Amino acid sequence: MFSLNIDNSEAADVNLLYDVVVVGAGSAGLTTAIYASRDGWKVLVLEKEASGGLAASTHSIENYPGFPDGVDGSKLLEDFHKQAEKFGALVEEFDGVENIVKGDDDLFTITTTEGKNYRGRTVLLATGSEPKKLGITGEAEFYNKGVSYCATCDGPLYKDEEVVVIGCGNSGLQEAEILLEYAKKVTFVEFLDHSIAEKVLQDRVKGHEKTTCMFSHMATEVKGDNLVTSLVVKSRETDKLVEIPAKAIFIYVGYKPYTDFVADLVKLDDYGYIIADKHMKTSVPGIFAGGDVVSENLAQVTVAVGDGAKAAVAIREYLQNI
Repeated sequence: MFSLNIDNSEAADVNLLYDVVVVGAGSAGLTTAIYASRDGWKVLVLEKEASGGLAASTHSIENYPGFPDGVDGSKLLEDFHKQAEKFGALVEEFDGVENIVKGDDDLFTITTTEGKNYRGRTVLLATGSEPKKLGITGEAEFYNKGVSYCATCDGPLYKDEEVVVIGCGNSGLQEAEILLEYAKKVTFVEFLDHSIAEKVLQDRVKGHEKTTCMFSHMATEVKGDNLVTSLVVKSRETDKLVEIPAKAIFIYVGYKPYTDFVADLVKLDDYGYIIADKHMKTSVPGIFAGGDVVSENLAQVTVAVGDGAKAAVAIREYLQNI
């Protein structure tokens, strides 16, 4: 992730009524901010961390159109951020949203973790998701001491070391590519008996000389002293325990949407994702959603950008009719 640290003379004003309040400065949120601010609407973007979302922590995005050689996720999302601000959107980083209330006047009050209350005519929920935890012994204890959920962020710290990647889906294999540039050996642990990642990723990673794959195994314990020293896994076929020496363990076992703060506001599916129609409208008029937080959505930057554009058009129509 990144932070532009731009010194804007104009800052978000709690006394103003914003036409669009975007919650989340990832691919979907920033795209809506670009479209809506370019349309002339007053747009505020609230982000609990630094701008960019998960895409900004991706070392190389190879399937985003227009970049035949791939593009660094951080650079791509930095440009999204700059473009939104160019058209007048205000981006407030490191101030997340903890509550949204719709008033009798159909306006929304958005309360942040910093205790600020902003008002908006419409809201876009583009909060994305966070990596799921395994919940095994040692995982929390050794977080940032060898346990990581971001190879792009932490991979370079383990040059010439042995590391483990848990999860052989797209995220695990894609992020592991940067590990293969630095680590001496990368052991992949997968609960299933096969990888569900795209074939191009499987071919590239599984055939690498530094790679060892352990399918049909589940992680049971992270071991270490002050730092990680190994991972214990169990065979699903024999129940045999194996201890894998490792200086770092990178975990990719799915994602959990950031929707707890709107669980009583908009309709969610059984997994906590926001249900939205083809125009990105939620169950509450005036509230829209886009990106990874939407139910049955494909977690891809291109999809999130499309969601952001569709939401912006729907928001425009909504604002023109109130």
